[in-house]
Amino acid sequence: MIAIDSGKIAAMVAQMRSAVATVQAPVSPVIVGQTQGSIDFGQVFKSQMDQVNGLHKDAEKLGERFSLGDDSVNMSDVMIASQKASIALQATVQARNKLVTAYHDIMNMQV
Repeated sequence: MIAIDSGKIAAMVAQMRSAVATVQAPVSPVIVGQTQGSIDFGQVFKSQMDQVNGLHKDAEKLGERFSLGDDSVNMSDVMIASQKASIALQATVQARNKLVTAYHDIMNMQV
């Protein structure tokens, strides 16, 4: 039987709340089932993916401008934008991995 570590669950919930707090657009309350005021996971996930995609596009644009010789773009700006995009993607992948692991743990529980 698989033991559930409540510390890991609490840490995952804290990470999810942190991700929700960093979403730029406010999430309006929706009705999910019988509960009112819940947060729509799909909307939060899409917003997070849009934010990561925006960071990657900004990094690409800065890289193109720098490579074309735009004097207003510094190499450090390009590197910082690239690292921000990379870290955002890595964080998103790690959150996805934790959610998939939690899903598998729940599905493998004996009722």
